[in-house]
Amino acid sequence: MISGEKKYIWQQDDWPRWVYDLKRLLPLLSQVHLAQGHLLGRMHDVGMELRDEATLRVLSMDVLKTSEIEGEKLNLESVRSSIARRLGLDIGALAPADRHVDGVVDMVLDATQRHADILTAERLFGWHAALFPTGYSGLARIRVGAWRDDSQGPMQVVSGPVQRRRVHYEAPPAAMLDAKLFEFLRWFNAPHDEDPVITAGIAHLWFVTIHPFDDGNGRIARAVGDMALAGADHCVQRYYSVSAQLLRERKDYYDWLERTQKGTLDVTDWLEWFLGCLLRAVQGAESTLSAVLAKAGFWSRWAGVSMNERQIKLLNKLLDGFDGKLTSSKWAAIAKCSQDTALRDISDLLAKGVLVKSAASGRSTSYELTT
Repeated sequence: MISGEKKYIWQQDDWPRWVYDLKRLLPLLSQVHLAQGHLLGRMHDVGMELRDEATLRVLSMDVLKTSEIEGEKLNLESVRSSIARRLGLDIGALAPADRHVDGVVDMVLDATQRHADILTAERLFGWHAALFPTGYSGLARIRVGAWRDDSQGPMQVVSGPVQRRRVHYEAPPAAMLDAKLFEFLRWFNAPHDEDPVITAGIAHLWFVTIHPFDDGNGRIARAVGDMALAGADHCVQRYYSVSAQLLRERKDYYDWLERTQKGTLDVTDWLEWFLGCLLRAVQGAESTLSAVLAKAGFWSRWAGVSMNERQIKLLNKLLDGFDGKLTSSKWAAIAKCSQDTALRDISDLLAKGVLVKSAASGRSTSYELTT
Protein backbone atom coordinates (compact mmCIF):
# COMPACT_ATOMS: atom_id res chain seq x y z
CA MET A 1 0.00 0.00 0.00
CA ILE A 2 1.14 3.52 -0.78
CA SER A 3 2.57 5.21 2.27
CA GLY A 4 2.95 8.88 3.12
CA GLU A 5 0.69 11.38 1.38
CA LYS A 6 -2.84 10.46 0.38
CA LYS A 7 -2.41 10.53 -3.37
CA TYR A 8 -5.57 8.72 -4.45
CA ILE A 9 -9.23 9.23 -3.68
CA TRP A 10 -9.66 5.86 -1.97
CA GLN A 11 -7.07 6.91 0.64
CA GLN A 12 -9.29 9.74 1.89
CA ASP A 13 -10.59 9.16 5.43
CA ASP A 14 -14.23 9.52 4.38
CA TRP A 15 -14.03 7.44 1.17
CA PRO A 16 -16.47 6.60 -0.36
CA ARG A 17 -18.74 9.35 1.03
CA TRP A 18 -19.22 11.12 -2.29
CA VAL A 19 -20.38 14.73 -2.34
CA TYR A 20 -21.47 16.91 -5.25
CA ASP A 21 -23.13 20.25 -5.92
CA LEU A 22 -26.60 19.30 -7.15
CA LYS A 23 -27.57 22.92 -7.78
CA ARG A 24 -24.71 23.25 -10.26
CA LEU A 25 -25.68 20.01 -12.00
CA LEU A 26 -29.44 20.67 -12.25
CA PRO A 27 -29.42 22.58 -15.58
CA LEU A 28 -27.43 19.79 -17.24
CA LEU A 29 -29.60 17.11 -15.61
CA SER A 30 -32.70 18.81 -17.01
CA GLN A 31 -31.19 18.79 -20.51
CA VAL A 32 -30.31 15.09 -20.21
CA HIS A 33 -33.82 14.12 -19.10
CA LEU A 34 -35.42 16.26 -21.79
CA ALA A 35 -33.25 14.62 -24.46
CA GLN A 36 -33.95 11.12 -23.08
CA GLY A 37 -37.69 11.80 -23.02
CA HIS A 38 -37.66 13.17 -26.56
CA LEU A 39 -35.74 10.15 -27.88
CA LEU A 40 -37.92 7.61 -26.06
CA GLY A 41 -41.03 9.41 -27.31
CA ARG A 42 -39.85 9.26 -30.93
CA MET A 43 -39.00 5.58 -30.60
CA HIS A 44 -42.40 4.84 -29.09
CA ASP A 45 -44.04 6.15 -32.27
CA VAL A 46 -42.12 4.07 -34.83
CA GLY A 47 -43.42 0.56 -34.07
CA MET A 48 -41.88 -2.59 -32.60
CA GLU A 49 -39.96 -3.73 -35.70
CA LEU A 50 -38.11 -0.43 -36.06
CA ARG A 51 -37.47 -0.27 -32.30
CA ASP A 52 -35.85 -3.71 -32.55
CA GLU A 53 -33.71 -2.50 -35.46
CA ALA A 54 -32.63 0.60 -33.51
CA THR A 55 -31.84 -1.53 -30.45
CA LEU A 56 -29.76 -3.92 -32.57
CA ARG A 57 -27.76 -0.99 -34.00
CA VAL A 58 -27.18 0.62 -30.60
CA LEU A 59 -26.26 -2.59 -28.78
CA SER A 60 -23.87 -3.49 -31.61
CA MET A 61 -22.19 -0.10 -31.22
CA ASP A 62 -22.08 -0.51 -27.45
CA VAL A 63 -20.32 -3.89 -27.68
CA LEU A 64 -17.93 -2.70 -30.39
CA LYS A 65 -17.03 0.59 -28.74
CA THR A 66 -16.66 -0.58 -25.12
CA SER A 67 -14.03 -3.02 -26.45
CA GLU A 68 -12.43 -0.46 -28.77
CA ILE A 69 -11.90 1.92 -25.84
CA GLU A 70 -9.51 -0.74 -24.52
CA GLY A 71 -7.81 -1.05 -27.93
CA GLU A 72 -9.62 -4.23 -28.95
CA LYS A 73 -11.50 -4.30 -32.28
CA LEU A 74 -14.32 -6.79 -32.74
CA ASN A 75 -16.01 -7.80 -36.00
CA LEU A 76 -19.29 -5.93 -36.57
CA GLU A 77 -21.03 -8.82 -38.34
CA SER A 78 -20.10 -11.22 -35.53
CA VAL A 79 -21.43 -8.75 -32.95
CA ARG A 80 -24.71 -8.14 -34.83
CA SER A 81 -25.23 -11.87 -35.31
CA SER A 82 -24.52 -12.64 -31.65
CA ILE A 83 -27.01 -10.01 -30.46
CA ALA A 84 -29.63 -11.10 -33.02
CA ARG A 85 -29.36 -14.72 -31.85
CA ARG A 86 -29.90 -13.75 -28.24
CA LEU A 87 -32.77 -11.35 -28.94
CA GLY A 88 -34.46 -13.66 -31.45
CA LEU A 89 -34.22 -11.10 -34.28
CA ASP A 90 -34.22 -12.14 -37.94
CA ILE A 91 -31.37 -10.40 -39.79
CA GLY A 92 -30.90 -13.01 -42.51
CA ALA A 93 -27.66 -14.96 -42.69
CA LEU A 94 -25.76 -14.99 -39.38
CA ALA A 95 -22.00 -14.85 -38.98
CA PRO A 96 -20.36 -17.86 -37.25
CA ALA A 97 -20.36 -17.77 -33.46
CA ASP A 98 -17.26 -16.27 -31.81
CA ARG A 99 -17.01 -17.06 -28.11
CA HIS A 100 -15.02 -13.91 -27.37
CA VAL A 101 -17.63 -11.71 -29.07
CA ASP A 102 -20.41 -13.71 -27.43
CA GLY A 103 -18.88 -13.03 -24.02
CA VAL A 104 -18.94 -9.24 -24.42
CA VAL A 105 -22.49 -9.45 -25.83
CA ASP A 106 -23.63 -11.62 -22.91
CA MET A 107 -22.30 -9.08 -20.41
CA VAL A 108 -23.87 -6.05 -22.12
CA LEU A 109 -27.25 -7.78 -22.56
CA ASP A 110 -27.28 -9.12 -19.02
CA ALA A 111 -26.62 -5.63 -17.65
CA THR A 112 -29.32 -3.92 -19.74
CA GLN A 113 -31.97 -6.62 -20.18
CA ARG A 114 -31.85 -7.60 -16.49
CA HIS A 115 -31.30 -4.13 -15.08
CA ALA A 116 -33.97 -4.67 -12.41
CA ASP A 117 -32.17 -7.70 -10.93
CA ILE A 118 -29.78 -7.36 -8.01
CA LEU A 119 -26.12 -6.89 -8.89
CA THR A 120 -24.07 -9.45 -6.93
CA ALA A 121 -20.43 -10.48 -6.75
CA GLU A 122 -21.38 -13.75 -8.48
CA ARG A 123 -22.98 -11.82 -11.34
CA LEU A 124 -19.85 -9.68 -11.73
CA PHE A 125 -17.75 -12.85 -11.72
CA GLY A 126 -19.95 -14.21 -14.51
CA TRP A 127 -19.43 -11.05 -16.57
CA HIS A 128 -15.68 -11.27 -16.04
CA ALA A 129 -15.55 -14.95 -17.02
CA ALA A 130 -17.57 -14.13 -20.16
CA LEU A 131 -15.03 -11.45 -21.15
CA PHE A 132 -12.07 -13.85 -20.78
CA PRO A 133 -13.34 -17.30 -21.83
CA THR A 134 -9.81 -18.70 -22.28
CA GLY A 135 -8.49 -17.45 -18.93
CA TYR A 136 -6.00 -15.23 -20.74
CA SER A 137 -5.79 -11.51 -21.45
CA GLY A 138 -3.59 -11.43 -24.52
CA LEU A 139 -0.68 -13.70 -23.64
CA ALA A 140 -1.00 -13.25 -19.89
CA ARG A 141 -2.91 -15.71 -17.72
CA ILE A 142 -5.24 -13.89 -15.31
CA ARG A 143 -7.56 -14.71 -12.44
CA VAL A 144 -10.97 -15.16 -14.06
CA GLY A 145 -14.25 -14.89 -12.19
CA ALA A 146 -12.46 -13.80 -9.00
CA TRP A 147 -11.08 -10.62 -7.47
CA ARG A 148 -7.41 -9.88 -8.15
CA ASP A 149 -4.87 -10.98 -5.52
CA ASP A 150 -1.99 -8.57 -6.34
CA SER A 151 0.44 -11.48 -6.42
CA GLN A 152 2.38 -9.64 -9.15
CA GLY A 153 2.38 -6.35 -7.23
CA PRO A 154 -0.16 -3.54 -6.78
CA MET A 155 -2.81 -2.97 -9.46
CA GLN A 156 -1.69 0.05 -11.47
CA VAL A 157 -2.99 1.81 -14.58
CA VAL A 158 0.14 2.65 -16.57
CA SER A 159 1.17 3.90 -20.01
CA GLY A 160 4.38 4.34 -21.97
CA PRO A 161 7.40 2.08 -22.53
CA VAL A 162 8.88 0.17 -19.58
CA GLN A 163 11.83 2.52 -19.19
CA ARG A 164 9.55 5.59 -19.09
CA ARG A 165 6.43 4.09 -17.60
CA ARG A 166 3.91 6.55 -16.21
CA VAL A 167 1.59 5.45 -13.39
CA HIS A 168 -1.80 7.11 -13.86
CA TYR A 169 -3.50 5.37 -10.96
CA GLU A 170 -2.91 2.75 -8.26
CA ALA A 171 -5.97 0.86 -7.00
CA PRO A 172 -6.76 -0.20 -3.41
CA PRO A 173 -4.85 -3.27 -2.18
CA ALA A 174 -6.45 -6.67 -2.82
CA ALA A 175 -6.91 -7.18 0.94
CA MET A 176 -9.52 -4.38 0.90
CA LEU A 177 -11.58 -5.72 -2.00
CA ASP A 178 -14.15 -7.87 -0.19
CA ALA A 179 -15.12 -5.03 2.13
CA LYS A 180 -15.07 -2.35 -0.57
CA LEU A 181 -17.10 -4.40 -3.07
CA PHE A 182 -19.63 -5.30 -0.38
CA GLU A 183 -20.03 -1.59 0.36
CA PHE A 184 -20.39 -0.73 -3.33
CA LEU A 185 -22.94 -3.46 -4.05
CA ARG A 186 -25.00 -2.60 -0.99
CA TRP A 187 -25.18 1.01 -2.18
CA PHE A 188 -25.86 0.11 -5.82
CA ASN A 189 -28.76 -2.24 -4.98
CA ALA A 190 -30.37 0.05 -2.40
CA PRO A 191 -33.21 2.46 -3.29
CA HIS A 192 -31.77 5.89 -4.13
CA ASP A 193 -33.11 9.35 -3.43
CA GLU A 194 -30.66 10.85 -5.92
CA ASP A 195 -31.33 11.17 -9.62
CA PRO A 196 -30.68 7.78 -11.32
CA VAL A 197 -28.44 9.45 -13.91
CA ILE A 198 -26.27 10.71 -11.03
CA THR A 199 -26.27 7.15 -9.69
CA ALA A 200 -24.95 5.91 -13.05
CA GLY A 201 -22.11 8.45 -13.03
CA ILE A 202 -21.07 7.63 -9.47
CA ALA A 203 -21.37 3.85 -10.03
CA HIS A 204 -19.10 4.06 -13.06
CA LEU A 205 -16.47 6.05 -11.16
CA TRP A 206 -16.75 4.01 -7.95
CA PHE A 207 -16.36 0.62 -9.62
CA VAL A 208 -13.42 1.59 -11.82
CA THR A 209 -11.76 3.20 -8.78
CA ILE A 210 -11.96 -0.09 -6.84
CA HIS A 211 -10.58 -1.84 -9.96
CA PRO A 212 -11.28 -5.31 -8.54
CA PHE A 213 -10.20 -7.53 -11.47
CA ASP A 214 -6.87 -8.30 -13.14
CA ASP A 215 -8.33 -6.95 -16.40
CA GLY A 216 -11.67 -5.86 -17.85
CA ASN A 217 -12.43 -3.28 -15.15
CA GLY A 218 -13.28 -0.50 -17.64
CA ARG A 219 -15.68 -2.64 -19.65
CA ILE A 220 -17.42 -3.90 -16.53
CA ALA A 221 -17.62 -0.38 -15.07
CA ARG A 222 -19.31 0.78 -18.28
CA ALA A 223 -21.72 -2.17 -18.08
CA VAL A 224 -22.56 -1.23 -14.48
CA GLY A 225 -23.22 2.34 -15.63
CA ASP A 226 -25.41 1.10 -18.50
CA MET A 227 -27.33 -1.06 -16.04
CA ALA A 228 -28.12 2.01 -13.95
CA LEU A 229 -29.12 4.00 -17.05
CA ALA A 230 -31.41 1.21 -18.28
CA GLY A 231 -33.10 1.35 -14.88
CA ALA A 232 -33.37 5.13 -15.19
CA ASP A 233 -35.06 4.76 -18.60
CA HIS A 234 -37.29 1.90 -17.32
CA CYS A 235 -36.58 0.22 -20.64
CA VAL A 236 -34.69 -2.93 -21.70
CA GLN A 237 -34.32 -1.59 -25.24
CA ARG A 238 -31.33 0.69 -25.77
CA TYR A 239 -31.51 3.67 -28.11
CA TYR A 240 -28.23 5.41 -27.27
CA SER A 241 -24.69 4.21 -26.55
CA VAL A 242 -22.62 5.85 -23.84
CA SER A 243 -19.61 3.69 -24.77
CA ALA A 244 -19.68 4.99 -28.35
CA GLN A 245 -19.58 8.55 -27.03
CA LEU A 246 -16.84 7.72 -24.53
CA LEU A 247 -14.74 6.37 -27.39
CA ARG A 248 -15.18 9.65 -29.28
CA GLU A 249 -14.01 11.47 -26.16
CA ARG A 250 -11.55 8.83 -24.95
CA LYS A 251 -8.71 11.22 -24.07
CA ASP A 252 -11.03 13.43 -21.99
CA TYR A 253 -12.57 10.29 -20.45
CA TYR A 254 -9.22 9.01 -19.20
CA ASP A 255 -8.08 12.50 -18.17
CA TRP A 256 -11.22 13.07 -16.09
CA LEU A 257 -10.93 9.66 -14.43
CA GLU A 258 -7.30 10.26 -13.50
CA ARG A 259 -7.99 13.78 -12.26
CA THR A 260 -10.95 12.61 -10.16
CA GLN A 261 -9.14 9.57 -8.75
CA LYS A 262 -6.34 11.88 -7.57
CA GLY A 263 -8.76 14.48 -6.21
CA THR A 264 -11.19 14.92 -3.34
CA LEU A 265 -14.52 13.28 -2.61
CA ASP A 266 -16.30 16.22 -4.23
CA VAL A 267 -17.07 14.66 -7.62
CA THR A 268 -19.11 17.52 -9.07
CA ASP A 269 -16.58 18.09 -11.87
CA TRP A 270 -16.61 14.40 -12.86
CA LEU A 271 -20.41 14.28 -12.83
CA GLU A 272 -20.63 17.46 -14.88
CA TRP A 273 -18.37 15.93 -17.52
CA PHE A 274 -20.20 12.56 -17.39
CA LEU A 275 -23.61 14.22 -17.78
CA GLY A 276 -22.32 16.26 -20.71
CA CYS A 277 -20.99 13.11 -22.35
CA LEU A 278 -24.32 11.35 -21.72
CA LEU A 279 -26.23 14.28 -23.21
CA ARG A 280 -24.10 14.15 -26.34
CA ALA A 281 -24.70 10.39 -26.57
CA VAL A 282 -28.48 10.82 -26.39
CA GLN A 283 -28.48 13.70 -28.86
CA GLY A 284 -26.28 11.68 -31.22
CA ALA A 285 -28.78 8.82 -31.12
CA GLU A 286 -31.09 10.92 -33.27
CA SER A 287 -28.86 9.97 -36.22
CA THR A 288 -29.38 6.29 -35.39
CA LEU A 289 -33.14 6.78 -35.47
CA SER A 290 -32.87 8.68 -38.75
CA ALA A 291 -30.87 5.81 -40.26
CA VAL A 292 -33.45 3.26 -39.09
CA LEU A 293 -36.29 5.31 -40.54
CA ALA A 294 -34.38 5.78 -43.81
CA LYS A 295 -33.84 2.02 -44.06
CA ALA A 296 -37.53 1.35 -43.45
CA GLY A 297 -38.45 3.96 -46.06
CA PHE A 298 -36.10 2.39 -48.59
CA TRP A 299 -37.62 -1.09 -48.28
CA SER A 300 -41.12 0.35 -48.35
CA ARG A 301 -40.26 2.16 -51.60
CA TRP A 302 -38.90 -0.98 -53.28
CA ALA A 303 -41.29 -3.50 -51.71
CA GLY A 304 -42.73 -4.52 -55.08
CA VAL A 305 -39.36 -5.22 -56.72
CA SER A 306 -38.14 -8.82 -56.77
CA MET A 307 -34.60 -9.38 -55.48
CA ASN A 308 -32.50 -12.40 -54.60
CA GLU A 309 -30.90 -13.03 -51.19
CA ARG A 310 -27.50 -11.69 -52.28
CA GLN A 311 -29.01 -8.43 -53.46
CA ILE A 312 -31.00 -7.97 -50.24
CA LYS A 313 -27.89 -8.69 -48.15
CA LEU A 314 -25.71 -6.18 -50.00
CA LEU A 315 -28.39 -3.48 -50.04
CA ASN A 316 -28.80 -3.85 -46.29
CA LYS A 317 -25.04 -3.42 -45.92
CA LEU A 318 -25.24 -0.17 -47.86
CA LEU A 319 -28.15 0.98 -45.70
CA ASP A 320 -26.28 0.10 -42.50
CA GLY A 321 -23.30 2.26 -43.53
CA PHE A 322 -20.99 0.48 -45.95
CA ASP A 323 -17.29 1.15 -45.35
CA GLY A 324 -15.78 2.55 -48.56
CA LYS A 325 -17.15 2.25 -52.08
CA LEU A 326 -19.23 -0.68 -53.31
CA THR A 327 -17.56 -2.29 -56.33
CA SER A 328 -18.33 -5.53 -58.16
CA SER A 329 -15.28 -7.18 -56.57
CA LYS A 330 -16.43 -6.22 -53.07
CA TRP A 331 -19.92 -7.49 -53.95
CA ALA A 332 -18.44 -10.83 -55.02
CA ALA A 333 -16.33 -11.11 -51.85
CA ILE A 334 -19.15 -10.27 -49.45
CA ALA A 335 -21.81 -12.32 -51.23
CA LYS A 336 -19.33 -15.19 -51.74
CA CYS A 337 -20.12 -15.44 -55.44
CA SER A 338 -18.22 -15.12 -58.71
CA GLN A 339 -17.40 -11.80 -60.35
CA ASP A 340 -19.83 -12.62 -63.18
CA THR A 341 -22.65 -13.30 -60.71
CA ALA A 342 -21.88 -10.05 -58.88
CA LEU A 343 -22.07 -8.10 -62.16
CA ARG A 344 -25.40 -9.73 -63.03
CA ASP A 345 -26.79 -8.82 -59.60
CA ILE A 346 -25.61 -5.23 -59.95
CA SER A 347 -26.81 -4.86 -63.56
CA ASP A 348 -30.24 -6.11 -62.53
CA LEU A 349 -30.48 -3.49 -59.77
CA LEU A 350 -29.22 -0.78 -62.11
CA ALA A 351 -31.92 -1.69 -64.62
CA LYS A 352 -34.58 -1.57 -61.91
CA GLY A 353 -33.34 1.81 -60.72
CA VAL A 354 -32.39 0.63 -57.23
CA LEU A 355 -28.66 1.35 -57.75
CA VAL A 356 -26.85 3.99 -59.78
CA LYS A 357 -23.21 4.32 -60.78
CA SER A 358 -21.33 6.60 -58.42
CA ALA A 359 -20.26 9.91 -59.95
CA ALA A 360 -16.97 9.66 -58.02
CA SER A 361 -16.02 6.12 -59.02
CA GLY A 362 -12.36 6.76 -59.81
CA ARG A 363 -10.46 3.97 -61.58
CA SER A 364 -12.99 1.22 -60.85
CA THR A 365 -16.73 1.63 -61.21
CA SER A 366 -18.59 1.85 -57.91
CA TYR A 367 -22.28 1.95 -57.09
CA GLU A 368 -24.60 3.62 -54.63
CA LEU A 369 -28.25 3.64 -53.69
CA THR A 370 -30.66 5.70 -55.74
CA THR A 371 -31.63 8.81 -53.82
